[in-house]
Amino acid sequence: MKKTIYSRFDKKEITDLPVVTFPGRIITIITAGEAEKAVDYLLDGDIMGVDTETKPTFHKGEQHKVALLQVSNRDTCFLFRLNLTDITPAIKRLLEDTRVKKIGLSWHDDIRSLEQRQLFEPGLFYDLQDMVGELGIKDLSLQKIYANLFHQKISKRQRLSNWEAPTLSDKQKQYAAIDAWSCIRLYDEILRLKKTQDYDLVVVPEPEIPHKEKDETAGDKVKTNKVESKEQSSVNKKARTPRRKVRRNRTNVMDSATQNKTEENV
Repeated sequence: MKKTIYSRFDKKEITDLPVVTFPGRIITIITAGEAEKAVDYLLDGDIMGVDTETKPTFHKGEQHKVALLQVSNRDTCFLFRLNLTDITPAIKRLLEDTRVKKIGLSWHDDIRSLEQRQLFEPGLFYDLQDMVGELGIKDLSLQKIYANLFHQKISKRQRLSNWEAPTLSDKQKQYAAIDAWSCIRLYDEILRLKKTQDYDLVVVPEPEIPHKEKDETAGDKVKTNKVESKEQSSVNKKARTPRRKVRRNRTNVMDSATQNKTEENV
């Protein structure tokens, strides 16, 4: 039986889906020595899922550098805490590697964020957003794409948590690992579906505003502009009236004074 996928997945349908959990090991990296060993291990494989996390900003003008680089193979995820280690020579070597495939989503944005810490020459990266369109999928978010292909929900509750906290919580670690590991699963599934054509695509049209509603909205806007113009004209007219009245009063006073002076001379 073919898999049914949708050009656009309804976000409301995601709520009741079973939540994804990461089944492998999660290892946190906080020193340059640990980073060296982790990179050697990862580069010995054939594929990696990658993602980054940054402490959210809640005040105007506030900025933070990327705090976490998560890199996973199919069973182990390493969390490189860049706010503690920065980009070490080993991490730079991983990012510049051209042999092992690195799968991400909106990875171009992640590269820009990482380069705020240190410039590097990006290696062999694949962006899932550049691949899903070949299946007819229009959605670009990780959560929607994963729900569409696997009918499971990636929870985003930890996205706005403090990624520079002294110690990451278990929930943060799970969230970070899933984001990286799920990229590998999606990559494998997209390639499988492209090769086998074992899917049916349901094209979901984009929601449109009814023409009647558009016309009513436009009519209200025109009507509002006319009323505002009429009110403004009335205000301007009222504002000019006192000036003419004041000038007439001054003229009358001067005429009266002249008349009195003439009578006195007589």
